[in-house]
Amino acid sequence: MTAAARDGRLGVGIVGAGRVGPVLGVALGGAGHALVGVSAVSDASRDRAEAMLPGVPVLTVPEIVERSELVLLAVPESELAELVSGLAAVGAWQPGQLVVHTAPGLGIGVLAPALQAGAIPLAIHPAMAFTGTSLDLIRLRESWCAVTAPAPVLPIAQALVVEMGAEPVVVAEKDRPAYAEAIATATEFSTAIVGQATGILRDIGIDNPGRVLGSVVRSSVENALQAASGDDEPR
Repeated sequence: MTAAARDGRLGVGIVGAGRVGPVLGVALGGAGHALVGVSAVSDASRDRAEAMLPGVPVLTVPEIVERSELVLLAVPESELAELVSGLAAVGAWQPGQLVVHTAPGLGIGVLAPALQAGAIPLAIHPAMAFTGTSLDLIRLRESWCAVTAPAPVLPIAQALVVEMGAEPVVVAEKDRPAYAEAIATATEFSTAIVGQATGILRDIGIDNPGRVLGSVVRSSVENALQAASGDDEPR
């Protein structure tokens, strides 16, 4: 174990420069961890990595895994299993290395090939819609993250979430698909309803319909969330 790992500071490598990875990388960097590299393939992902993580080298995935004490796998859920098993096949995973994925519908089972090599598997999903910009850092501080991990290392996952400014909520391995369904339902429904409502206002000639609806949408959602939390007593 390196000196950095002993005092709580980790070398963090980010696999995936979509909307999620760079934001969480910035959050972890702000907590004192060292960002050792990020993978970015497309022009858009390279631009995002440069904007969000200036000075962090763009490396290949094997280079990131080799150099990192914590590997953040921020890739599409459909690509995760193949990525993890492929890295295991070439002996990339290291004993004691933290491996974190951000897929909502998967727990730590998908990380079994890394676990077999001695790595520590963690599943952390921020329950928010990302833009891939610095705006997400503000929203992250108001968000919850679903965490799934083996019991002995669950506190590590929870601590990482707190360091990023969010709040952890434990989701059992078997419940990850239901959790993902809830997140998808809320996201898709909100997007569809706002799109429909703004379309109606635009059709009757109202400019900036999103701005007009902003207050009612936010207040309605806040009221619904308050009621769902049981905090709906008259004040």
